[in-house]
Amino acid sequence: MLSNRSRYALRAMIHLAGLPGGGPATIGEIAEAAAAPRKFLEAILLDLRRQGLLVSKRGRTGGYALAAPAEAISFADVIRALEGPLALAPCASRTAHGPCETCPDVETCPLQPVLQEGRDAIAAVFEARSLLQAASNSSPIDPIGK
Repeated sequence: MLSNRSRYALRAMIHLAGLPGGGPATIGEIAEAAAAPRKFLEAILLDLRRQGLLVSKRGRTGGYALAAPAEAISFADVIRALEGPLALAPCASRTAHGPCETCPDVETCPLQPVLQEGRDAIAAVFEARSLLQAASNSSPIDPIGK
């Protein structure tokens, strides 16, 4: 499942993508637009800044802004920045490949091909959707859990 952390991050990033030049916006504006708790969102945005997806500026005209054009940032970029690989298991990961803890032999594991196929399908969807595409969608963002 997609964590609330990633959902809030995506909402915040989509909000910024909808602003001229990708921002800046204050944490209060972003929290309101993303329907996210401010303190929780502050930590998320700080992580996204550390990962190079956001830039921040202090002062009256400051706030957070996208570090790259909205069309160049995918859903996969945001999720990977916060959660790590998209794969359900290490043996299916392209970025953090390794054996599963309980797998006796990666080469003969009957689960690995299916897990890789699932990872490829998820990645195809998330990598194909940019923040700009999501910001261009006119439907409002639904609150978490609805």
